[in-house]
Amino acid sequence: MFEVKKLSMIFDMNTDAKTYALKGIDLSLPDKGLVGIIGPSGSGKSTLMYCLSTLKVPTEGTILYNGREITGVTNSEREKLRRIEFGFIFQKHYLVPYMSAMDNVLVAAVDKGPEIKKKTADFLKELGLGEKELSKKPSKLSGGQCQRVAIARAMINDPKVIFADEPTASLDHENAYNIMKILKKYSSERLVLIVTHDKSILKDADRIIEIWDGEISQ
Repeated sequence: MFEVKKLSMIFDMNTDAKTYALKGIDLSLPDKGLVGIIGPSGSGKSTLMYCLSTLKVPTEGTILYNGREITGVTNSEREKLRRIEFGFIFQKHYLVPYMSAMDNVLVAAVDKGPEIKKKTADFLKELGLGEKELSKKPSKLSGGQCQRVAIARAMINDPKVIFADEPTASLDHENAYNIMKILKKYSSERLVLIVTHDKSILKDADRIIEIWDGEISQ
């Protein structure tokens, strides 16, 4: 699915203090599976994910997605990729505070047909929210429940790739385990990329990529 060749991200490019967030990375990623990208703070792991997801444009190198170069696509093409083929989960859930759990998912749905509300409600219930929680705003939900809503929002369009940046960092052990269980299940048919500094949550990963100082170390 992804072919990365000689990928570099350089900050302060035109100064003597230029910094490499990524250094000439070569990488291949499959169509499905749970892949962990691990490394300490500042190692470049999040930068790699942001480049793969088109949230950042690398300084050098190419990224092929299903055989197509995506580093130089137009803004409209980039937006279409993110909306339809990519889903995003972050450490903070970034839910809209004045919207209910249901509406926070519905707002991201591409399909606005009559069946989408039922699909959303069924999806949230499958992820562990009760009937009463569907109409609650984020301030009335627990951290784990908010993160489940964020996962439903990321998955509502059945994206081919889920990008998750520290998705369990703000959760307790039980909620973190449940979130990883959900992502593992989704990865049986799709690609799930998880950026983390916590190797313990990757015990069921199909592959772990370790990054150190902008380079793949293992």
